[in-house]
Amino acid sequence: MADPNERNGDNERKPGSADDADLSARLQSLDARISQASAQRAEAEPRSRPTSDSSALGQAFRLSAEFVAGVAAGGILGWIVDRLFGISPWGLIVCLILGFCAGMLNLMRAAGMVKSARYDDKR
Repeated sequence: MADPNERNGDNERKPGSADDADLSARLQSLDARISQASAQRAEAEPRSRPTSDSSALGQAFRLSAEFVAGVAAGGILGWIVDRLFGISPWGLIVCLILGFCAGMLNLMRAAGMVKSARYDDKR
């Protein structure tokens, strides 16, 4: 079998210690540039992320429950109004719309987009 270190042709040079030294110097230079780029990237990124009290999945479940609870409460209340007063489908329709609005309001309050209903401005 042929030696993998040998090359065909007379003009080609064989690997030696000069190539190893050159490769070693290039690797050290590359390592230094990577370290410098990593340091610059770390400085450019914000130091800390805002922390939250709950995980993202927990927050998603909470927000969806806020919305679904409003719509479900409106639907149940509308069904009861229809049964009591005999005005079927109007009580259900009106209360579902009101439940949807209440669910959206609760959703925005839970997300922090709207001030809480218990907010007192004592000045």
